[in-house]
Amino acid sequence: MAKAANKERAGGATRLVAHLARVLREKANLTQKELGRRLGYSAAAISAVETGAQPASDAMLIGLEAEIGEGLGVFEAAREWVSRDKYPDLFQDFAGIEPTALTISSYQPLVIDGLFQTEEYATALIEGGFPPVSNERVRELVEGRMARKVLFDRDPVPLIELIVAEDVLRRQVGSEQTMRDQLRCLLFHAERRSVTIQVLPLKPAPRTDSAGLYGPLKLVETVAHKRLVYLEVQDESLLISDPGKVSMYFQRHARIRAQALSPDESLSLIQELAGVSQ
Repeated sequence: MAKAANKERAGGATRLVAHLARVLREKANLTQKELGRRLGYSAAAISAVETGAQPASDAMLIGLEAEIGEGLGVFEAAREWVSRDKYPDLFQDFAGIEPTALTISSYQPLVIDGLFQTEEYATALIEGGFPPVSNERVRELVEGRMARKVLFDRDPVPLIELIVAEDVLRRQVGSEQTMRDQLRCLLFHAERRSVTIQVLPLKPAPRTDSAGLYGPLKLVETVAHKRLVYLEVQDESLLISDPGKVSMYFQRHARIRAQALSPDESLSLIQELAGVSQ
């Protein structure tokens, strides 16, 4: 059941859809039960959307557009913005940049990058977080994370580079099957011409210095060819545009890449850990 607390957390797009859904439903002389029956939802589900207690799912927005949209396209236009409302607050700034980015370079020393996570891995990760969140919020966060995967098939396709620490691949999140499926998901994406995956090994090279000890790091080039850096730590985030700082982080990432296994070596290691024959 949607909680009243969700109404206070609802984003602007969710609130606007809530208002439009109620107004256009009443204009069409439909009760919540009648509209729900047409869309395949309960009256309670329609009520939750109209009060802002629960963001409309993508499928519901498509249905609302067809049933009460009156050809205005408002619910269709709202799909992208409502999906962003489902992201955690710390991700909101980056959520508007990622979909149109030309290049994304991610270094992850703690968990698999969200863009590459399977639904089961993401669910286990979010369910195990602290402070705990409701099952409803878990589903909402997972749905938002999975929706980001459209980036892989965008036209023009972005260039995506992932460097992941070896211990992330060995650390079990969820069940053993969940972890195997996650590793195989990485192998699947590694086959894309637009994706490069490398592993930063546990055993260092002869040189003992490591540039990867400062935490996760994400570099982006925007459609305007501007370089940005996105950082997340302890439920806080930072989007950096200062040229001097951006340059330093790009240099650090270059050193991390130089210390990582080659793409082919990385692929072989992931195959070994996933139990896939080479």
